Amino acid sequence: MAPRCFPLGSGSRMLENREEELTTVRVQDPRVQNEGSWNSYVDYKIFLHTNSKAFTAKTSCVRRRYREFVWLRRQLQRNAGLVPVPELPGKSTFFVGSTDEFIEKRRQGLQQFLEKVVQNVVLLSDSRLHLFLQSQLSVPEIEACVQGQGSLTVTEAILHYAMSNCGWVQEEESRPALLLGGDLQGSYAGLGSPQGPSCLETFPHWSDFGMEDSHSDSLDAPAERETQ
Repeated sequence: MAPRCFPLGSGSRMLENREEELTTVRVQDPRVQNEGSWNSYVDYKIFLHTNSKAFTAKTSCVRRRYREFVWLRRQLQRNAGLVPVPELPGKSTFFVGSTDEFIEKRRQGLQQFLEKVVQNVVLLSDSRLHLFLQSQLSVPEIEACVQGQGSLTVTEAILHYAMSNCGWVQEEESRPALLLGGDLQGSYAGLGSPQGPSCLETFPHWSDFGMEDSHSDSLDAPAERETQ
């Protein structure tokens, strides 16, 4: 059987196409917020770097807590139809081991969840995912922004956060944010200062999205200490 021949340069074009779709996402640096209080919880840093055209900002860094991941998965499943959405690590209160071990296991599960999500073309079409990964908007603010009830569009909200360097203050204080395109500071000067209003000026409560701000996940409750 004769060997197959490919046009000269086709291999390099294939490599370029693969590079365009390369997305790295890391879940790391779990931290206890409000430590010692009744409403303490653990959140995680989500660092994303990509050269995919699907993303507005090429590098971003935000912090999210577990219940925000739960909300995200619920919304992705609702909007994806028959497309399966990856599972999240469980929220078991019967974990045998230390709190640190549970948090590390959860961190790994959250990273695996996001790694699978960002490789799914259908899930990548959901604006909520992009705001979750590339802005620090709360869940109510994300919903309002997606529904057009805020002062900024989804793209503007992401660029506004990227321009503020908020994410890089978390990742590396001395390093500027990397954005898609050229002089975005000039192009988006009308978005206001980095310390200006967020996507929403007034927004609903967590309970409007089926995520009541209960104390069941407080780190101060011994039976549920590991569930953050």
